[in-house]
Amino acid sequence: MSSSIHARDIATSRFVLATDLDGTFLGGSETDRTRLYEWIEANRGTIGLIFVTGRDPRFIRELCDGGVPWPEYVVGDVGTTIAEVRDGQIHPIVPLEEEIAATWDNAGRRVKTVLQGHPGLTLQATDFRYRVSYDLDIEGFDPSASDIVREMGHDPLISDNRYFDVLPRGISKGPSLRRLVAHLGIEERRVLAAGDTLNDLSMLQCGLPAVAVGGAEAALLKEVADLPHVHKADAIGAAGILEAVEVFDMHQVPEGV
Repeated sequence: MSSSIHARDIATSRFVLATDLDGTFLGGSETDRTRLYEWIEANRGTIGLIFVTGRDPRFIRELCDGGVPWPEYVVGDVGTTIAEVRDGQIHPIVPLEEEIAATWDNAGRRVKTVLQGHPGLTLQATDFRYRVSYDLDIEGFDPSASDIVREMGHDPLISDNRYFDVLPRGISKGPSLRRLVAHLGIEERRVLAAGDTLNDLSMLQCGLPAVAVGGAEAALLKEVADLPHVHKADAIGAAGILEAVEVFDMHQVPEGV
């Protein structure tokens, strides 16, 4: 199916799924993922799809070219990219990224210089626009990196005990998703935010209906334990998304969910 048909207004969709990828939309069994993806494609007239991910646009293009449903919009790079999908390409929405760019202020080179050789951090090869990301060796990690990042005026983010991100102060998945939802004029009660690790925390905390899917990081579950708008799913990954859709009665789901 051509992604060009997805460049459409999703404000009137009955239901909009705003989902993390790894461990969430891409999590669970192949059967569960197939059920979710086929359900979305069969209901494109009433379902909108937003990817909210730490992944970059190249990864998303390759993923969707491989058969995963195309989203209409992307909040990528841990919230530092806000973009529309048209004709298989991801186009940043400049007005929504102006604050992100200004807050970051071309800090990438400075961050890399200060953290070069820091114990437990290995710089990722991808050159992101408004963030710097590292693979994390939690055993060898010196936690002073977080203090250094804060002193520079940025936000550190550790997720899944595997990744260390340096983000513009106040910018993450939740605020960027809320900015996009408001820009598109989508009723917030129609949006389900779905995630599984600490880099999804701001998205689950931001007030939209939300789900921490089965198999989620224990640290995330601890943070959202007392939030009534967050469903803590038993089902893993993709199946946990459908479980929450049914619990919140946001859309008719496939039989057997």
